[in-house]
Amino acid sequence: MRVLPVLSQVRRWVPAVVIALAALVDLLTPPSVSSTPLLAVAPVTAASLLSPAGIVTIGITAMAVQAGLAFVDGSYAWQGDAAVQITLAAVTALAVGLNRSLRTQHVSASRARYAAEVAQRAVLPTPPSRLGDLRIAARYVPAEDMALIGGDLYVMQETPFGVRAMVGDVRGKGLSAVTAVSVDIGVFRYAADHEPDLPALVNCMEEALLRESQRREGLDATEGFTTALIVQFSPDLDQVHIVNRGHPAPLLLHADGRARVLAPEEEAPPLGIAALGPWTSPVETHPFPPGSMLLCFTDGVTEARDPAGTFYDPAQRIPHMVQSYLRQTGHFPEPSTVLDLLARDVSRHSGGAPQDDQALLALHRPPPQQDLLARPLGQ
Repeated sequence: MRVLPVLSQVRRWVPAVVIALAALVDLLTPPSVSSTPLLAVAPVTAASLLSPAGIVTIGITAMAVQAGLAFVDGSYAWQGDAAVQITLAAVTALAVGLNRSLRTQHVSASRARYAAEVAQRAVLPTPPSRLGDLRIAARYVPAEDMALIGGDLYVMQETPFGVRAMVGDVRGKGLSAVTAVSVDIGVFRYAADHEPDLPALVNCMEEALLRESQRREGLDATEGFTTALIVQFSPDLDQVHIVNRGHPAPLLLHADGRARVLAPEEEAPPLGIAALGPWTSPVETHPFPPGSMLLCFTDGVTEARDPAGTFYDPAQRIPHMVQSYLRQTGHFPEPSTVLDLLARDVSRHSGGAPQDDQALLALHRPPPQQDLLARPLGQ
């Protein structure tokens, strides 16, 4: 974090360095070699680095250096050098105009990003870092830098029936997808507190999505759906109950870094297509011993491809990262650390920016001794 201000200060000296380099080139070369083109680069370089006053100062300095070098070389000619001075002045004026345009775009981009952040906090609030003995971390990695929220979602809360969570992916992009995300989260929050079992919760969400689809047009009305992974932990956290409706299977990470894919034994379609026929929501139960972590993600992870077209395989790559962390530190990584490792590894695999939005959720049940050390005094 401290490096960034230092680099910013260093970059501000680049236009002055360009002028100094131009002067050095002119002094070390024959009079027939002109450094004027290099001097003209200085104001252009300053356009994105300095204020308008700073750009004008660089431009005037470049003009003064050019005139001084011409006198030193004995090559000063009134007509030729006047044209050069006018050119440098014109380049400086253009640099000031470019600077104002860049500043306007920066302000607009900042406002758009702030609006996106507000929308993200409103539609996709960050889960608490801890619910009871369960530690939690969530990440949203957008495919587009300015679009901080899209069709992927996560939500979790403590209910009378245990801690419940959902990770989902809405079909489509844009405003319609954000609207569907808002509906999914709102219905889940209500149903999670009132429905005693997961199938009843899923049925409640199906009804809400069906009503929502009837208000839409085009493909959103006929092909709108949400892949969803709905999770419930038993009150003692010894078990995790999962309903998978067409979503990538989660990973169960053990305390030694080994991973097991919790793939559903019975496939079920995504939510929101109840109009095509009745569907069941099979509930599968898995042990969740101390030290385990449930890692949930959307298809932005599983469908990330490298330049050769190979899909990212979290079941193979994540255990290696976690076990390497265990060897280096001697303890299991925090949920936020696991998500950081996963996001960076997917980025490396795909060779840069995410190819699709990624919603990541890590739910960790620490070992008793670790949980005791982490618990504040008096609790």
